[in-house]
Amino acid sequence: QVQLVELGGGLVQAGGSVRLSCAASGRALNSDAVAWFRRAPGKEREFVAASTWRGGGTYFGFIADSMKGRFSIRRQNAQNTVILQINSLKPEDTAVYYCAARSSNDYTRNGRDYDYWGQGTQLTVSS
Repeated sequence: QVQLVELGGGLVQAGGSVRLSCAASGRALNSDAVAWFRRAPGKEREFVAASTWRGGGTYFGFIADSMKGRFSIRRQNAQNTVILQINSLKPEDTAVYYCAARSSNDYTRNGRDYDYWGQGTQLTVSS
């Protein structure tokens, strides 16, 4: 069983940066696909980014098209953690951010395909 905990949300000013962490326990996530989703107030959950394993120490990162340029994702395997970095924050980035993992090295943008979820972390961007 895998437990995921998101950390790093809070209140941030527009234009700033934030680093969200997804810390896993229970087993290593080295070969799992790990993704970030978000749910903004009054909106449906949407895919943000994913990291997949491609063998050895190689991981690929995928960012939703609308978020390219400001969002990045990376692994810290030594800490069993996946980081979502968001720069040039905008008020529309306000949402609850969730990390999710699936026991596959392929990612999907459909949250239903993920086996494990964290409880989410609230990020509020003030203008």
